[in-house]
Amino acid sequence: MPRTLRLGLKWIAAAAVALVLLYLVWTIYAAGQALVALACLVAFSAGVFVYVARGAYTWRYLFPGIAGMLVFVVFPLLYTVRIGFTNYSSRNLLSFERATRYLLEETAPGEGKRYSFTLHAEGNEFRLVFRAEQEEEEGAVGVEPAAEPAPVLVTPTLALLEAAPPSIVDAVPLGQGSFEPREPLPMKEVIRHRDVLSRIKVRFPDGTLGTMTGLREFAPVQPLYAKGPDGTLVNQKTGEVLRPDSETGFYLTPAGEQVRPGFKVDIGFGNYVRMVTDPEFRGPFIAIFLWTVVFAGLTVLFTLCVGTTLAVVLNWEAVRFRTVYRTLVFLPYAVPGFISILVFRGLFNQNFGEINTILEHLFGLKPAWFADPYLAKVMILVVNTWLGYPYIMVLCTGLIKAIPSEVYEASAIVGAGPLTNFFKITAPLIAKPLTPLLVSSFAFNFNNFVLIALLTGGRPDFLNTRVPAGTTDILVSYTYRIAFQDSGQQFGLAAAISTVIFFLVAILSTVNLRLTKANAPDAR
Repeated sequence: MPRTLRLGLKWIAAAAVALVLLYLVWTIYAAGQALVALACLVAFSAGVFVYVARGAYTWRYLFPGIAGMLVFVVFPLLYTVRIGFTNYSSRNLLSFERATRYLLEETAPGEGKRYSFTLHAEGNEFRLVFRAEQEEEEGAVGVEPAAEPAPVLVTPTLALLEAAPPSIVDAVPLGQGSFEPREPLPMKEVIRHRDVLSRIKVRFPDGTLGTMTGLREFAPVQPLYAKGPDGTLVNQKTGEVLRPDSETGFYLTPAGEQVRPGFKVDIGFGNYVRMVTDPEFRGPFIAIFLWTVVFAGLTVLFTLCVGTTLAVVLNWEAVRFRTVYRTLVFLPYAVPGFISILVFRGLFNQNFGEINTILEHLFGLKPAWFADPYLAKVMILVVNTWLGYPYIMVLCTGLIKAIPSEVYEASAIVGAGPLTNFFKITAPLIAKPLTPLLVSSFAFNFNNFVLIALLTGGRPDFLNTRVPAGTTDILVSYTYRIAFQDSGQQFGLAAAISTVIFFLVAILSTVNLRLTKANAPDAR
């Protein structure tokens, strides 16, 4: 293929891709997401430049990784931090504009005639037939029918598809030689098309608009609220004036009552201040934070002790069938973690678990593992140690294998025993390469959501707090319960806690590395 033709095709393809991307950016902007559209425009422009410009050839290999990091790491982090400064929750879910529009779309029964209706099929389409309802005077006995019966009204044919948009149709008197109402469709057909019928507005001959108010009735309606020039909403039935409150994120009545739905507002450091000042939140938060640190620290300690001991023992050449033993003790790591957790949940069952069955036969004890806070924490540490020690054992086995055998031979010449070899040779030589892995293990267990969620669910709960919190909750499971299990679903508060968790893990990891001097240069 000639070079000129190849370049021409390249630029045509680049222009086509650019036009598609610009259309996508415009679609996002038209949906009201200006910042997202701007970010996409910058990212798409950078991508087109990298893969078209000759001078950016090297960046073609780095761009996918950088773009992925920005999209899947940086953006969620920044978005979480941003939500932490708002009152975002299930009660304050909409933007101010959408909440206002929702209230303005609310309707109330209006003045005018009410019409009963029947639904009739005409081929693949349908018609609505209306008859005005006769109103009887209160207390009247034997009301005579009107001299002229109310005219029968009929709509044009309608396609009652689920995807049909709301529309306004005119109902006109049934004329001579036009559509003759046949047998109406049964109620089940009305119910089947109810969602579409409820979105249709019918204009009657007197000019009033009616909507479906029952399975057999259309009635006039009017907007419940009207927007005032100062941004307030006026209830057209009661005359109450609703004023938007930028602190609570609700429209308030004159009596101070909140009108739902609420809207998102910026509250600054309100969620962070609540962590410190709200007694019902501060107590569980501090207790859960301390337990999280203790849980992660003890898990690392216990797994280190068990894993290192097994690695050293199974490294002795005098031990027969070492390969078989290594395979057996590695099995807990080969089984999926969630399966092991659920198995242990059954084993620790107070009434039917095998562990309590053995304890009852030997010592007459049936501990309440899931009801007692301290026993529940012990159970969590036992299970997590079982799940984590094979990882440490494999690491230590590899590090011990890397130690020259001449070192142990020299130690044997001077008569050193196994404990001396471990504390004077093995431990010092594996400590430094093992430390960063222990720090990463600490950070992992600091956010070990699966263990807590599947084993205890954070329970038993604290009893003196409105915020859902359990004695075995760690920060990440506590955040999950606030965001998705609380009746208020406080997303803003959960985002603030997530931000705190991020910085705590970063700080604790940095402190651990500094204290162990894992990042210090080698001595020369």
